[in-house]
Amino acid sequence: MKIALVGAGLAGMTAARDLAAGGHKVTLYEAAPLAGGLASGFRDERWAWPLERFYHHIFTTDTAILKLAEDLGCADKFFFRGQQTAQWWQGRGYDLNGPLQVLRFAALPPLDRVRFGALAFYLKYVTANWQRLERTTAATWTSRWAGRNVYQVIWRPLLEGKFGPHADEVNMAWLWARLKARSFKLGYFTGGFQAFCNTLLAAIKQQGVAVRLSTPVTAIRQTRNGWEVITPGLPAEPFDQLLVTGAPSLLARLAPQLPGRYLEHLNKLRSMGAVVLTLALTRPLTGGLYWVNMPKDQFPYLALVEHTNFIAPSHYGGDHLVYLGDYLEPEHEYFKLSHEALLARFLPSLQLVNPAFERSWVRASWLHRERYAQPIVPIGHSQHIPALRTPLPGLYWASMSQVYPWDRGTNFAVELGQRVAALMLETPRPV
Repeated sequence: MKIALVGAGLAGMTAARDLAAGGHKVTLYEAAPLAGGLASGFRDERWAWPLERFYHHIFTTDTAILKLAEDLGCADKFFFRGQQTAQWWQGRGYDLNGPLQVLRFAALPPLDRVRFGALAFYLKYVTANWQRLERTTAATWTSRWAGRNVYQVIWRPLLEGKFGPHADEVNMAWLWARLKARSFKLGYFTGGFQAFCNTLLAAIKQQGVAVRLSTPVTAIRQTRNGWEVITPGLPAEPFDQLLVTGAPSLLARLAPQLPGRYLEHLNKLRSMGAVVLTLALTRPLTGGLYWVNMPKDQFPYLALVEHTNFIAPSHYGGDHLVYLGDYLEPEHEYFKLSHEALLARFLPSLQLVNPAFERSWVRASWLHRERYAQPIVPIGHSQHIPALRTPLPGLYWASMSQVYPWDRGTNFAVELGQRVAALMLETPRPV
């Protein structure tokens, strides 16, 4: 078959790899000038390694991406190490990356620390029934079993930071999956995740996949025998099957003729966007912390991630790299404010983190924004996710909304690509 894929993120490239291995002629379209999607990176002229636009790491439990790396012959380039993940409280970050650290967390009375630890242990190591957990919200469940105080100090800031005004809607299965998949050590790829994406890209090209970067798909058209793909300046190209990866709004725009019920589910999927301001500082900021969850009533962002407390500054020309990131509704003003306006909004808060901080520490900065970055998952979410195979013959859709109950990330993008490719390979060639 001739198969077209829209989107060269990890899901799209993984699907292309499996489809090409199945003997099909595959063409992959990507609007951006490089592959990788949300895992793609950028590079300053001083750096040996590129840096992800949006902070990235993997866990030791991420078997799909690790097996893919093994198949590609680059598994040895993934490495894992410990780091300090902290919660900001009363003017400092408290490391919570382990049971002993939790038991020392002064924000909770001793009994609440035990309740928090017991609940986290139960979710991570005991229960696997996420279907039952999705019948209630994370706010209700954690308040009931860990107590209101633990909810307010630990879980509420996480939910509110990730989902903003939708925090009370998020079901408990999402929080279960977040804890279940997490490991105490975090993983990174030598040369950054862009290097991994480039390795995968080179592999699928070697398989014969035609990769068209900087080629946005502006329309798709159903034909008697399949689909046509329309791109700027090129004639329409016919295909037997078509896979669209990306936001629900992209599929709805490209295929408005989808049946009403499928479109209804598609249009009901909601998500948060991501805004990340990355700073290259001339000196370290946090005193060793890698990831700090910041209270939104004190800071204008959700997360402060000092990347070079995880990966050595020597890979970045001696720069100390800090992400200031947030998940926000796509209509939020941060998607409209200029780079300079966001710098003016964010930088003063760094003196709360390090009183010695001065604007002169900032050598350079970069702003990256994506309106589709974190699906919102209410009660009973599994019943409302559109199928990978759409009702239109030969048309498929795969997005981070479909990795549920797992949280979006590189590992589950790989797994999703493999899953949709397997489904497409089951479909016989149109007559």
